[in-house]
Amino acid sequence: MQITMLKAKLHRATVTRSELGYEGSCAIDGTILDLAGIKEYEQIQIYNINNGERFTTYAIRAENGSGVFSVNGAAARLACPGDLIIVCAYTILNEQEAEQHKPKLVYFNNKNEVVRSASSIPVQAAG
Repeated sequence: MQITMLKAKLHRATVTRSELGYEGSCAIDGTILDLAGIKEYEQIQIYNINNGERFTTYAIRAENGSGVFSVNGAAARLACPGDLIIVCAYTILNEQEAEQHKPKLVYFNNKNEVVRSASSIPVQAAG
């Protein structure tokens, strides 16, 4: 059996640009891609916290250290500069691999600076 698991999450990044006329994709600061283990041209899911839009695109590399999160092409209609987004990448693992798997979670401040990273999400309290 194969299981789709969270590979990486970029949590609460701020969209810095949105370019309708640019070839479709999401440009992300290369240093952040490397930290999260997301490859250039890898499929990603973007969840827009501001408007609830959820869409699929692929990652492209932006300048290292730039803090860029640019939503491009048709997806530019789904996210505007200043919107908070969550970017996720997934992987397919067998059951044995899934048991040992830990995702790379990266958290940002409002300047797209990394404030912390983790490999697990705390258990949600019941009340």
